[in-house]
Amino acid sequence: MPLTLQFTVRSDTGLVREANEDSVYAAPHLLVVADGMGGHAGGEVASSLAVSHMARLRPVTAQDDPAAALRAVILEGNSAIAQAVRDTPDLEGMGTTITAVLLEEDSDRFVVANVGDSRTYLMRADELVLLTRDDSLVQNLLDAGRITAAEAATHPQRSMVTKALVGDEDLEPSLTLLETRPGDRFLLCSDGLTDLVGEPDLATAMQSPSREEAADRLVALALDAGGHDNVSVVVADVVLDQDGTAAMAPWQSVPQHTTSPAQERRGRVSRFMYVLAGVALIAAAAAYLLG
Repeated sequence: MPLTLQFTVRSDTGLVREANEDSVYAAPHLLVVADGMGGHAGGEVASSLAVSHMARLRPVTAQDDPAAALRAVILEGNSAIAQAVRDTPDLEGMGTTITAVLLEEDSDRFVVANVGDSRTYLMRADELVLLTRDDSLVQNLLDAGRITAAEAATHPQRSMVTKALVGDEDLEPSLTLLETRPGDRFLLCSDGLTDLVGEPDLATAMQSPSREEAADRLVALALDAGGHDNVSVVVADVVLDQDGTAAMAPWQSVPQHTTSPAQERRGRVSRFMYVLAGVALIAAAAAYLLG
């Protein structure tokens, strides 16, 4: 049966950070959240580069192997980050997380991909289920039974990731193929939400009949809890699309970088990289709409 995603995107700098290093992309077949980190403006550049490559991914059928296609664009983004660091050494140390959902064009299945500690959740029949596993030090400690869930929530190193897109050649994203159905709702988010808001409150917000209200409520919860990090969310509903009229136009958000005089050199680097990422995003959106 033909399925499509209808989505709402929100991304907020938060109450502490000076810049938003998150990048987001959403289309009827693909959802992506990337949380950048490190370097001189590098987090902003890394997440923008990763998302620009993800946005090139067109709808794929089961025969085309969606998991392989999703893996390929993630690795392309990782290679682009490595090349950017080689071209601009000031960006050394930058990286980004990725969490993504790709619908198969001709089935009721989807692939979820993850690198780092951004998350994908699925809500079905008012039950919220985490589909990804954090690549983080705290998750490793939790899995090993060395700390409790309560200790994990306040651990001083809970933001330390063990895997990210940093240009390493041996990167391997986690990929899972699952089934979906009309009425399912996805939540993709950066850790600026999940570090501060517990899953019971996430579930309550996601139960709102309105995607817009759900997304706004999720961001508000993070800000009310301190807003110490950027917070980005994609709330997406799975709907039937029998005649092709339910599909929405692609939507993307990349960091809007401003500089002070002391940051001008950093700004020249990041503006150049944003131009490259922005061109790729525009080209991907145009290809999707014209295709």
